[in-house]
Parts: sequence; C-alpha cells; structure tokens
Amino acid sequence: MSDLDDVRRFLGDENGLAIVSTVQADGRVLSSVTNCGVTDHPGRGTPCVAFVSRGDASRLGHIRRGSAVTVAVRRGWTWRAVTGTADVIGPDDPADGVDGERLRVLLREIFQAAGGDHDDYDEYDRVMAEERRAAVFVAPDRILGNG
Repeated sequence: MSDLDDVRRFLGDENGLAIVSTVQADGRVLSSVTNCGVTDHPGRGTPCVAFVSRGDASRLGHIRRGSAVTVAVRRGWTWRAVTGTADVIGPDDPADGVDGERLRVLLREIFQAAGGDHDDYDEYDRVMAEERRAAVFVAPDRILGNG
C-alpha cells in the first residue's frame, strides 16, 4: 500500500495534475482533471490531498452531499489513487478558525502545494474571491497504486 509521501512525489512530477472523481446523485461517476497537492487540513492538522475548486463546480455539490472522492494520479504505467471523505472550506462552506483572510492564504497554499506559481498574487486572490473558490481536503481512507 502506498502512503501520502508517495502520492506527494507523484503529484510533484507534473504540477499536481490528477483526476478527481465524485459520485453524482444518480450514482454516475463524475471525473475531472485538476491540480492537487498534499497539505495539512487546517482544522485537524493531518495531511490530505487538497485542491481548489470553483464555487459553482458540480463536484462541490456531490462532496457536500457526502460523496466519497477519489484522486488518481498516473505517471507512465505507474499510478496512485487516494479515496476518502472530503471537507469543503470556502465562502459558501465556512469552517471554524478559517476567516476570509485565512481562506485567502489557504487557497494560495494549496495552489503552491500543487506546483503552482503566479506572477501577481493580488490578481490570483481577486479571481479566487470572484469565482467563490473553495478548498477541498480529501482525507485518505485508502491509498492504492502499483510500481
């Protein structure tokens, strides 16, 4: 069985590029590509796979409804998949100890953990707020992989 350090190395290879899958209300799986990183959950301090999502993204509705989340990373013929429950923290999903300023910094931290960098973080912050971006933290219940 793999661990999160292994997943962190995989994500670091291609700017955190991964496939995130959730389950829709009708039972179908919705998958999308996003950048993910491994960082600590702000409330629990435990390492999670995290990503930033638009506030109107369908996957957020699935997660709010209780969908499990799988984050799959493939590099060549080797892969890792993290499955678990997720917490959403954002302007529409407040969390204890995370005010507007902490959320602004948290979104940056996740972006950077996923290998991101920006020439103008003030502009980055403006877009994140305008799109009501949220932080998603996937706590690993199971980590699988090969190689």
